[in-house]
Amino acid sequence: MRAYSRNAALFIVTLTVTGAVASCSPSSSDAPKTPPTSSAAPEQKPEGAPKGPAKPPVISVGKTNTYTATDKSGNSTKMSVTFHAAKYVTPSEIGEVKPKGRYAVITVEVTNVGHKDGAFEPYRNLKWKGKATAEQDVSTLASTGTEDIGTTYHPGQGMTGDIILDVPRKGGNVTYYDNPGTASLLFSMPPK
Repeated sequence: MRAYSRNAALFIVTLTVTGAVASCSPSSSDAPKTPPTSSAAPEQKPEGAPKGPAKPPVISVGKTNTYTATDKSGNSTKMSVTFHAAKYVTPSEIGEVKPKGRYAVITVEVTNVGHKDGAFEPYRNLKWKGKATAEQDVSTLASTGTEDIGTTYHPGQGMTGDIILDVPRKGGNVTYYDNPGTASLLFSMPPK
């Protein structure tokens, strides 16, 4: 038997079996009666159910906000971040080579205000986005010589330090991702 003849025969057998099974199922008059349901009312989510992706807390210069830091084991704690300052600098001001965009130095204070250890790890977890520019990594390993705030904090511990970013231009927003895909904080960058 040729391949196309065999395929046609299998198709016919499949249709015959499907039809036989369908004729054995109860008809609509044999089906048990159920009360009619109204499809006009929108489906209600149970109280406390997530309502989609949560927007991260926004911090502008001079302000403080908190987020929940979650480690790889699923343990979480509250972290407080104060956005002390932001300034745009030239490479010579910080002793670095020419950036892709421009350098921005942000000064932040990180404090563990929760009851468990929590980490703040800015390297590779900071993304910049502008009105007409897609989100992109702006992390650098450059340093101004201040404390390295990328570490694990025990409850009550805190530290202040600089983070040097390579941003495409002034303004926009820098999002911190505590976990991949989950925005934890959004730094509102100054336009000047």
